[in-house]
Amino acid sequence: MLHDFSWGGLIARASLASTQARATADAQTYVDRAYTGIQRLNDDWYNAATGIWDSAWWNSANALTMMADFTTLRLDEANELNIGGIMRTTYNNAQKTQVQTIKSMNQGLVSSTYCIELDSGCMSKRDFIGKRGFDDFKNDYYDDEGWWALAWIRSYDATGDQEYLSMAVSIFEDMQTASGSDCGVGVYWSKDREYVNAITNELYLTVAAALARRVSEKSDNYLRIAKNHWNWFSQSGIINDDDLINDGFNSKCENNGLQTWSYNQGVILGGLVELHLATGDDFYLVSATKIARAAIKGLTNDDGILVETDDCELSDGHCGTDGQQFKGIFIRNLRYLHEVAPKDSFKSFIIKNANSIWKNDRSSKDKLGVAWTGPYVDATGPSHSSALDAIVAAIAVADD
Repeated sequence: MLHDFSWGGLIARASLASTQARATADAQTYVDRAYTGIQRLNDDWYNAATGIWDSAWWNSANALTMMADFTTLRLDEANELNIGGIMRTTYNNAQKTQVQTIKSMNQGLVSSTYCIELDSGCMSKRDFIGKRGFDDFKNDYYDDEGWWALAWIRSYDATGDQEYLSMAVSIFEDMQTASGSDCGVGVYWSKDREYVNAITNELYLTVAAALARRVSEKSDNYLRIAKNHWNWFSQSGIINDDDLINDGFNSKCENNGLQTWSYNQGVILGGLVELHLATGDDFYLVSATKIARAAIKGLTNDDGILVETDDCELSDGHCGTDGQQFKGIFIRNLRYLHEVAPKDSFKSFIIKNANSIWKNDRSSKDKLGVAWTGPYVDATGPSHSSALDAIVAAIAVADD
């Protein structure tokens, strides 16, 4: 691994200093754990030459989002960790890196395989012959693009760097080419224009709503897109009778009944929070709260710890590198919801999961695995950054 990423990325926005209220003893515990975990993530999995963690493309966008959130909460510690420098290195290098992607689905679980430029032996992989590479954080999959758009929006929030917001705008312009599906307003998952799934549509809605609050000259257009998308999504049948969101649609544009992955319950919460903040309408929070409560009820074990919908954590493959990212995305977005619609049950859930990770899902070298319940399973970059999402969320709610 290469770790010689650029220094000089200190973040010094005066407006951020006011967000750093004195930590309570409990909050400081989570700050210390997040600090240790972020340091481990970057030391063990970050490749400065490609700007990517653990050679995992969309997962890296989520790692960056987690660190941006940590920065908005604890600027001093973020500067000690050189998160500003890492953001800039990722921005400069990852968008220039050729990433060739193959995705497959097995029993509802997507598996992504990447051929990333500069990876040793990468171009010898027969399966990638003839596959096209992309730059500027774009590839064949619109959901991947959505993750990067959100990462740069959160990085903009953390730093005020206009380049990051402009990149998110550019990515969303490409995402808009996903429209035109047989399912009405719904957008396609990939540029093959075949499958319409939940996560891509949730990301599309969320990015549009987030941009509506941050790009004033196009605010009305972004807001129109986000509102129309929620109106369609909420009536499409993808939200089932248990108030949980299934994976996608069948050829008849009906709910296909596939797994209710935790990240599908999460991203929509963030999108509805953005819609609420953009419009002032509490209606969006009512819908978000209903989904959040259903997920906490339906996706936890008897001890209240989040478990993936098909219990894949302790099965062969351990959810795969894609699935290992899912739970952190849910808990991150639950924290966003808690900030505008606080509930004691949300706070206790976040704290309980963060504590379980540190107690039951941590190696002797402070690596964090996929099974938040324990026992520890060998960590990957995605499992580690996903667990850190819960710990960063605990900082925020412990400060309440």
